[in-house]
Amino acid sequence: MTIALPSVPREISTKQKRIESEKIGVMLINLGTPDGTDYQSMRRYLKEFLSDPRVVEAPRLMWWFILNCFILVFRPGKSAKAYESIWNREKNESPLRTITRNQAKKITTRLSTDTSHNVEVDWGMRYGKPSLANCMQSLQQKGCTRILTVPLYPQYSAATTATVFDKIADHMRTLRWQPTLRTLPPYYHHPAYIEALAKALVEGIKGLDFEPEKVVASFHGVPKFFHEKGDPYYRQCLETSALLVAKLGWDEGRLLTTFQSRVGREEWLQPYTDTTITALAKDGVKRMVVITPGFSADCVETLEEISMENAEYFLENGGERFSAIPCLNDSETGIDMLEVLIRNELAGWI
Repeated sequence: MTIALPSVPREISTKQKRIESEKIGVMLINLGTPDGTDYQSMRRYLKEFLSDPRVVEAPRLMWWFILNCFILVFRPGKSAKAYESIWNREKNESPLRTITRNQAKKITTRLSTDTSHNVEVDWGMRYGKPSLANCMQSLQQKGCTRILTVPLYPQYSAATTATVFDKIADHMRTLRWQPTLRTLPPYYHHPAYIEALAKALVEGIKGLDFEPEKVVASFHGVPKFFHEKGDPYYRQCLETSALLVAKLGWDEGRLLTTFQSRVGREEWLQPYTDTTITALAKDGVKRMVVITPGFSADCVETLEEISMENAEYFLENGGERFSAIPCLNDSETGIDMLEVLIRNELAGWI
């Protein structure tokens, strides 16, 4: 007796071919950037950023009133001046966008050296463009059914890493066919990260015509109550600094950990970068270097706030030589580190 088997429908055969050509996606993610330095671009970016309940934990109705009636009226102009001072005029974009794009291009090159791995690399911003939703859509359209998300935040905070997860989840809810996701964990204590920081700092100091008396490791600040509610950010920043000092073999006290970018009247993580730098200058420190280990790419907080604003505080109060070490950015050292982290997380997929 012969049993006739049903033929495979054309749509199933087409789907099978698609499955056989599945790719793996890698999505680099940074905080975000305005599209321009004009008032409307700045206002649009600040509204998206400051409307995030992870960033500003305040009663929503009250915060809506403060944000729309005061902050978004006056702050775009002030922020525009800061961005204007560091804007990449050649590409008409912020340095953060330029650097993140370059990081993605160089990681693409690194991962493509092994031709057996079918990996697509893209990049997106939590706030502004390109959005995380557009980045995921682009990877899926290229055939990626498995995606590694890479938040470029070495230390975890609800105001950074967690809000990335929130945004990705919002997009995932809209999908019929969701990709399988992995996420790069915070890498604040990873040997490759600590080694990269140490190398960048040593090489940066060697390139100066002075020897710093003090080195300040400045991390982005968050309100103190974040820490009190259980956010691990403060502890992870301190651990990064401790591991960096140990790696360098420095004496205790040569490197100081501080926190920058505070706003408002509420107490933030201390010691504050600006008051520490001012106090050191007044106490007779003449030569200083600042490194910003919490930032994966140079941005307004490093290029304007540290290299310009805090340098001015130091020099105005008796300091003589000041230098800010660039972030790891898309340097060979930085890309080496990212490649190690990404390949570790892709284990089993490639």
